[in-house]
Amino acid sequence: MAAKRVLSDIKRDLDGMIGERIRLKANRGRRKVDEREGVLERTYPYIFVVKIDDEPSGARRVSFSYADILTETVELEVASDGVFHRVNVN
Repeated sequence: MAAKRVLSDIKRDLDGMIGERIRLKANRGRRKVDEREGVLERTYPYIFVVKIDDEPSGARRVSFSYADILTETVELEVASDGVFHRVNVN
């Protein structure tokens, strides 16, 4: 039950950041790390969606689970006054 509560806390925190500019650092395995910037577009019960706008062919959307944040597979930084700050999940 504690893990479920932590995941709902992460979702609640992200709900307050919808529309904010964020930077994602996603661990893709085998020393591969994707770093992208975009806007937190929407949260759902089990995933959140980020609109990545730095693609040459136009905007694209990526989704991740709240468990990805908990396990630090995905790290989020939120822009505040043009400076990115890491989102902590404790």
